[in-house]
Amino acid sequence: MTAPPPRPQRTPLTDGPFLVGDRVRGVAYVPPALRKREAPEPFEGVVVQVGSGYPKGDDEGDFLWVRLADCTERQSLVADTEPNP
Repeated sequence: MTAPPPRPQRTPLTDGPFLVGDRVRGVAYVPPALRKREAPEPFEGVVVQVGSGYPKGDDEGDFLWVRLADCTERQSLVADTEPNP
């Protein structure tokens, strides 16, 4: 007899609206210092990290890291992101 596969964790670790594994779409965040060279771009993907991962890194807003279909990642603000059913 084999054990059933583990269930994905759906317990929020924060009070934010997104959890790791959620499918989302939104607009990528570009830090102010890079805005002369880069432009925000729309994306669709899966949340892989909630929060910036740096101490005081979320002072500008709540961040998400999202993995795209091409295996690259984008950072976005929660306010610029919505669920993608």
